[in-house]
Amino acid sequence: MVEGMPTLRSTRARFAVAGLAFLGLAAAGCGSSSSSSAPASSAASSPAAAASASATGTGSVNVLYAGSLVNLMTKQIGPAFQTASGYSVTGEAGGSTALVTDVKGKVYKGDVFISASPKATETLMGTANGGWVSWYVSFASSNVVLGYNPKSKFAAVIKSEPWYKAITTPGLKLGYTDPATDPKGKLVAQALADTAKSRNMPALTAIENDKGDVFPEETLVARLQAGQLDAGFFYTAEAVPAGIPAVPLTGESDLKATYTVSTLTGAPDEAAAVAFIAYLLGPSGQAVLKQDGFDLVTPPKVTGAGVPPAVQSAIS
Repeated sequence: MVEGMPTLRSTRARFAVAGLAFLGLAAAGCGSSSSSSAPASSAASSPAAAASASATGTGSVNVLYAGSLVNLMTKQIGPAFQTASGYSVTGEAGGSTALVTDVKGKVYKGDVFISASPKATETLMGTANGGWVSWYVSFASSNVVLGYNPKSKFAAVIKSEPWYKAITTPGLKLGYTDPATDPKGKLVAQALADTAKSRNMPALTAIENDKGDVFPEETLVARLQAGQLDAGFFYTAEAVPAGIPAVPLTGESDLKATYTVSTLTGAPDEAAAVAFIAYLLGPSGQAVLKQDGFDLVTPPKVTGAGVPPAVQSAIS
């Protein structure tokens, strides 16, 4: 457990793109939102910059997105889309399950919902669930890995020992997300429980039950980079762009996020929402996803009915 930092859902990452300025989780290890300027990524330059001269969007899009996508949204897709389209972009990050609860509770009035789990998205579909989503597109996936700080005194152990042995090393500070609010946390809990049973390792059960190791998904990368954690469970697509070395969860299979995107019923700016999704699923967005280590779903898979023509065109 790391002292002096809030746990569970006490911290949420927000961003607003105004030019290329952001509100969000900027400083490593920061426990609350702060403002910063993000460097323009390669996705935000060249084609996108050239498109800015003809950008016509005058509305704004508010994106509710899985916390594992903070880097993608605040430093890459968000600013690149704004530059290319002229629409302003704001966002709210959190565990996908928690965001579903927030949508149903009308805590946030979003235009776009990006989840790390189709099951979470499906709980927004149908009359019984409020009809918040009528369709969604599964567009990418990413495996769960054990990432570690290369400067940690436990780095050599993590690299040489199986993951399930390394994380039981006395003194090692580990972080993972809450299974109750985040699909990745649920996958990690599954891996710990399954391995504890198959290898007769009660120490893994103790880790699974230790809520002191639970942190908001949107702060894990910063905590690891700041040296507050020695290791943590991440998706490959989080580890790759952040330069976090990682080892696979040997012995576990099919532990991965499957990312979905959709508009939300009653979106304040539906035109901006459709334009954003078309950009994400189009060539520019797909190139960034591939660069960050996502496994692309090719072609993207549509579930439900009523996909806007612009989105259909992007995935075709």
